[in-house]
Amino acid sequence: MKPFCFADGKIIPIEEATIHPMDLAVIRGYGIFDFFRTVNYKPLFLEHYLDRFIASAAKTFIPLAYSREELRQIISDLIEKNDLKEGGLRMVLTGGISDNHFSPAKGKLFIFAESLIFPSQEKYEKGIKLLSLEYVRSIAEIKTTNYAYPVWHSVQWNEAGAEDVIYHMHGEISESSRSNIFIIKDGVVSTPEKHVLRGITRKHVIEIVGDVAIRPIYFEEMLEADEVFITSTTKILLPVTQVDNHLIGDGKVGNRSLEILEKFKDLANKLCY
Repeated sequence: MKPFCFADGKIIPIEEATIHPMDLAVIRGYGIFDFFRTVNYKPLFLEHYLDRFIASAAKTFIPLAYSREELRQIISDLIEKNDLKEGGLRMVLTGGISDNHFSPAKGKLFIFAESLIFPSQEKYEKGIKLLSLEYVRSIAEIKTTNYAYPVWHSVQWNEAGAEDVIYHMHGEISESSRSNIFIIKDGVVSTPEKHVLRGITRKHVIEIVGDVAIRPIYFEEMLEADEVFITSTTKILLPVTQVDNHLIGDGKVGNRSLEILEKFKDLANKLCY
């Protein structure tokens, strides 16, 4: 974590940031957040992340006291203050202090600057393992702070040597705990349409590929795919070579996944350099 954050309407040393113990973020786990990264001091795809953050505030009925223009300026000031050439910025809007300790109220905005840690190069070269989990994330289209279940369950997948999980319900897959998922079969790239966060990296991967099928994808269909990968801000595109004890394709990272990853990196460099 970098030394300066935004809290209480100003940029302050992070150790001075506080939250009321009765805030719904604390007692109910209610709030929203978003996370994006900087490349060469520039916030990558900032407008898309602001779109989602502002929409999430409205959908969760938490008042956001700052305009888009004000958020842009705060973010710019934080990048400069923290000398954040390559890193992450986390926006958090709490559920607020409610009269009945339950209903959404005026939230408190925090913006933190963070060091960014990508997965090891080995994971991009060899792929990762996911564990299957029958579960659908609550209000999946909103990036809420409620990660209690996957945080608890992460102990089990770490013990199993897995990177994360793949959620499924009634035979359909949806997403990982912190990533979207894509499959490739016979050259066709597909991604689930329901019970998923509309990821910003997902959005740009869809644009890069150009003809992605956004549709229901069944668990057995995923197991029979030629290639599988997950996408997120902190992973970009990470190949999946195993789900539970089942190898995807020949158990090796596929060329198409790596090709899409390189095109995404080229796009980021083009926008920020």
